[in-house]
Amino acid sequence: MNVLLILGHPRTDSFCGAVARAYRAGARDAGVNVREIAVADLEFDPDVHVESPSDQPLEADLADAQRRIEWADHLALVYPNWWATMPARLKGFFDRVFTSGFAFSFYDEGEGAGHEPLLDGTTAELIVTMDMPAWVYRWIYRQPGTNAVKRATLGFAGIRTTRVTNLGPIDDSTPDQREAWLEDVRELGRSLATGPESRSTRAKRTLKTWLKALRLQFYPMAWAAYTIGALAAVGSGDVFATRVFWIGFGFLFFLEATTVLSNEYADYDTDRENTFAGPFTGGSRVLVDDELSFEQLRRGIGVTGVLTAVFGLGLALATIGTGSVHTVAVAMAVLTALALGYTIPPLKLAYRTLGELDVAVTHSIGVLLLGFVALGGSWHDPLPWLLGVPFLLSIIPSITLAGVPDYEADRAADKRTIAVRFGIDGAVVVAVATTLAAALTGTLWQLVSVVPGAYSPIIYGSILHAALLGWLLWDRVWKRTQTGSLPGQINTVMAVALAYIGWFAIVPLVGLL
Repeated sequence: MNVLLILGHPRTDSFCGAVARAYRAGARDAGVNVREIAVADLEFDPDVHVESPSDQPLEADLADAQRRIEWADHLALVYPNWWATMPARLKGFFDRVFTSGFAFSFYDEGEGAGHEPLLDGTTAELIVTMDMPAWVYRWIYRQPGTNAVKRATLGFAGIRTTRVTNLGPIDDSTPDQREAWLEDVRELGRSLATGPESRSTRAKRTLKTWLKALRLQFYPMAWAAYTIGALAAVGSGDVFATRVFWIGFGFLFFLEATTVLSNEYADYDTDRENTFAGPFTGGSRVLVDDELSFEQLRRGIGVTGVLTAVFGLGLALATIGTGSVHTVAVAMAVLTALALGYTIPPLKLAYRTLGELDVAVTHSIGVLLLGFVALGGSWHDPLPWLLGVPFLLSIIPSITLAGVPDYEADRAADKRTIAVRFGIDGAVVVAVATTLAAALTGTLWQLVSVVPGAYSPIIYGSILHAALLGWLLWDRVWKRTQTGSLPGQINTVMAVALAYIGWFAIVPLVGLL
């Protein structure tokens, strides 16, 4: 491992200098390659005199600093906390060195305007001295300087900070205390023998990565539909006290997890080409960003797949006495085939312009019907089908619009989404039509009491929401396509489209409780 030690104190004979030397000694004990930069020894102008820092020629020392940063796998920054942040000279170093084209690059595409970090894969740690107790700096002052370096500077460039060590108060410390701190820092250097992170940090990061891969933000939609079906079958909130309900929910949860992970695996080519990935589109990017390997993802799919089978078997056994076991088994089999068939061969429905309909069916009528028959209802009963129609229609806009930012990447990977097959204009037409259809169907169900108790006059609010979504589609998507440009990210539109589903999930859910 290559480690670059950066001393940010304007005096090398300071206690920070001793800290840096202790860290260097420990790192060399660990057997890693260590290079050093003392900001105090560099010859450079810390001020930016032109409009953009990247337009100001780099002094030889700063050009060398950039080369050293590119060489490093891990950065160790040692500096004092002055006025709750870093010394001016270190700030000037960041201003001049972390420039566009070296640390990051900008792009500007509609709502997709933003930046791309260029130093991904590098880690860092901060060792900060201060004249106050570390707990005061963290909990009272809320560590503004640390946040600035960790998030706004290193994080902006893609450098992940693995640990922060605060030493203080320095001013009234004893020689013994300082020697103890130096030994602690030497141990930090020695710990590099097992990598730049502690075991607990690695465990936390692994957990966060898997949670990111699972994309839990999309699970409530399926839970709502399943619960609506169960409530419609039982007729009361007593459903939450039944064993069958929770076993069925476990089956759905792990089926959703298997589906999401499988999609991540199968969609790698299109996700890799996607320059407009956001919180709602482009996958979790754990593969693209090398946060998980293909082998790790395959193991994850295997684990969630086994758990899906276990809970599916449990649900079948739990419904033997109700006489609905065969219906439940068929419902689970069909739901599993459609869910996994979204991207997995041989169906690969997302590549055949059937993916949007597949998602809408599985997350509405599919899971709603499973909840209904698992709790004793009959699939011949029109009730679950009627409840599922407006729910299904409300899902289509968001899943269709998810193909808009992914348009170029999906087309390159031959993924035939609605947006690819019919163009972005066609996707807008489908989204507007199904948005209006959902609002009109929900309103009709309320007016004629097709599903007694499920809908209330609150559903009329969906008409206003539909109008808002329609206007956003015209303003943020349609108008841009008429000029021949791609909309890029459409996060606001996607958020409004996903929120729209709530009318047809929450209103009947509350009505049936």
